[in-house]
Amino acid sequence: STMVSRLVPKVNSKQGEAPCRERHMVLLSPVGKLEICGCETGLHEIKLPKMSVLPSGKEGSVAPCVVHEGAEKMTEPLRQCLAWLSAYFCEPAQTESLPVPAFHHPLLQQDSFTSHVLWTLMRDVKFGEAVSYKQLADLAGNGRAARAVGGAMRSNPIPIIIPCHRVIRSSGQSGNYGGGNLMKEWLLAHEKL
Repeated sequence: STMVSRLVPKVNSKQGEAPCRERHMVLLSPVGKLEICGCETGLHEIKLPKMSVLPSGKEGSVAPCVVHEGAEKMTEPLRQCLAWLSAYFCEPAQTESLPVPAFHHPLLQQDSFTSHVLWTLMRDVKFGEAVSYKQLADLAGNGRAARAVGGAMRSNPIPIIIPCHRVIRSSGQSGNYGGGNLMKEWLLAHEKL
């Protein structure tokens, strides 16, 4: 019976909290429309478009990010997300000095291997770096869990900011990606990887 009580999610302690007032924002980016949602507390999710073809555009010319919807009701985390993503696409070096928005997705608040892997990835793997699933498992403290790392990448609610596109197969192949392989290849090329 001790097991059962441990499996109850910790979220119950927060019942007094008002439910999130979720805000949505659509950002037109060089890789298409990014749907971003979050509340006053933090980001919930970034949804990537499925790319069927790579965006056309001259090499090296980067269109700035434009808020397509939701500009009038942006919360602080959404504003920070906008600033961060705009920098990422246009002047990547700036992302190092910008605040990363707070996250408010249940997955990232749980004490689980998945959340630990995602936080580790965001903290340790910088722009222009790549790791293999195995290396990321090592960084997260369990070198045998490369397959679980793959699962964690698939459930990443905040792609690009939590850079699961930087996790590639040890063979050097890019591996799968929630936003599709074209998107992953574009992001890796953008980072000159």
